[in-house]
Amino acid sequence: MPLLIVIGGIFFLFLLIARFKLNAFIAFIIVSLGVGLAEGMDIERLVSAIEKGIGNTLGFLLIILGLGAMLGKLVADSGAAQRITSNLVSRFGKKNVQWAVVLTGFIVGIPMFYTVGFVILVPLVFTVAASTRLPLLYVGVPMLASLSVTHGYLPPHPAPTAISEIFQADLGKTLLYGILIAVPAIIVAGPLLSRTFKNIPASPLAEFVNPRVLKEDEMPGIWVSIVTALLPVLLIGAATLSGLLLPEGLWIARGIAFLGNPVIAMLLSVLVAIYTLGLSRGKTMKEVMTSVGQSVSGITMVLLIIAGAGALKEVLIQSGVSEYIGALLAGSSISPLVLAWGIATVIRVSVGSATVAGLTAAGIVLPLIGNSGIAPELMVLAIGSGSLMLSHVNDSGFWLFKEYFNLTVADTLRTWTLMETTVGVMGLAGVLILNAIL
Repeated sequence: MPLLIVIGGIFFLFLLIARFKLNAFIAFIIVSLGVGLAEGMDIERLVSAIEKGIGNTLGFLLIILGLGAMLGKLVADSGAAQRITSNLVSRFGKKNVQWAVVLTGFIVGIPMFYTVGFVILVPLVFTVAASTRLPLLYVGVPMLASLSVTHGYLPPHPAPTAISEIFQADLGKTLLYGILIAVPAIIVAGPLLSRTFKNIPASPLAEFVNPRVLKEDEMPGIWVSIVTALLPVLLIGAATLSGLLLPEGLWIARGIAFLGNPVIAMLLSVLVAIYTLGLSRGKTMKEVMTSVGQSVSGITMVLLIIAGAGALKEVLIQSGVSEYIGALLAGSSISPLVLAWGIATVIRVSVGSATVAGLTAAGIVLPLIGNSGIAPELMVLAIGSGSLMLSHVNDSGFWLFKEYFNLTVADTLRTWTLMETTVGVMGLAGVLILNAIL
């Protein structure tokens, strides 16, 4: 019976979001209440569980995602994203333009939310394709594969960061393992797969055929742009490697661990960006703070959706559903990684949102991590991979891609959906290989 209640709750969540177009946060709260009442929780305990779930989920994420949004906005507004794109394309040349845009998407995609990265980089893709006279999808898909992988796999993006918190996974290890899995996934889903799309007709959205291109003196230097955009990764990665290679009590190890703490790393990165991408470029503090303020308003709904998923997770735990599901699946011969990936995939197909799919799946499979011996970081990445699978007409990313590239629905399914599915399958393969090695 508890399993049927959860399945019914997820189906109802799907109906509310996909069929009735209800706001995802409101839908999560309604479903949380419904599941809790159906499981026999009294109203005071149920409301308390929802409050606890929201509070525990947002406590850490609010800092990370808020600072991440600020960094992404500064990278975009300063012209650093354009500098990275134009410089890499000129250095790689026409023959290797795909690898240039892949690297651009990866560098810019790490600090920037997916939709922001899409809107910023796609006009640059149009410019690159026009100047090199290469097919639009041949140039565009590799960059979008990079953006999609960083969105689904790597902190400080919302879903992988939130799922890491749910599983109490080490954020640095999640980032390190995520990069190892991301590289082959991007190569296969981007440059290799897009070569089969050359004959599919695509044209730029009219409004972005001639995007405003910043002048040379309006953009920061290439190394300033790259180092500032990647500073969180460098700091967190250094702390993770230090923890593996240096003695724990060494003063330098403690110093690197402090700088690589996700909260400290993100704060330092934003402070550095305020100077390198703002004040040192002649902008006033008021101008820079205006940009920073605008960035936060863009993530409000993302935070609420994550909070709603946290509420449902806590209800599943306190009502005993999670333990029931864990016991039910404990005897299964299927790997918990494959189960987690499969559950995330089913929810992704049903609901459309990768963030909703990832967080909902995490709440369901949380009990599996207990005695499985599976590294929690790999569970995060398995769920992240599943949450990207089979994007179709109920996913906003599907329509964003279709409209910007002027494709038919059929061609969008042949290109975008296939690319996202390839990313998801490659992610699972990478997780299983890492699990066998670790």
